Amino acid sequence: MIDLKDRTFNYAVNIRKLVKSLNQNRLNHDDFVQLIRSSGSVGANFIEAIESLSKKDFIYRIRICLKEAKESRYWLKVIENTNMISSPDEISALIQESKELIRIFSSIIQKNLKKQ
Repeated sequence: MIDLKDRTFNYAVNIRKLVKSLNQNRLNHDDFVQLIRSSGSVGANFIEAIESLSKKDFIYRIRICLKEAKESRYWLKVIENTNMISSPDEISALIQESKELIRIFSSIIQKNLKKQ
């Protein structure tokens, strides 16, 4: 799980680097804020999950990770389609990472629900 902890941290950091590199204006400011919040929440809730006191709390936190990863992917796609992006590979890589995180968290939930 340490690898996933680092991965979610790097995801949030890379999102912030992307946002910093984009032109900011009143029109896209709220999109950027939402993206930054949801991407940071993925890792923060994962830390809460691995330190949870019960299996029920663990699954609950992982579900939040999943929800926030999906929200991040949404905002990345909005930004991708509404901004002049100088490096489209960078945002594509982050969208791909969000998809992979979604798959990972979905798998964790499925496995833990089967054990109950």
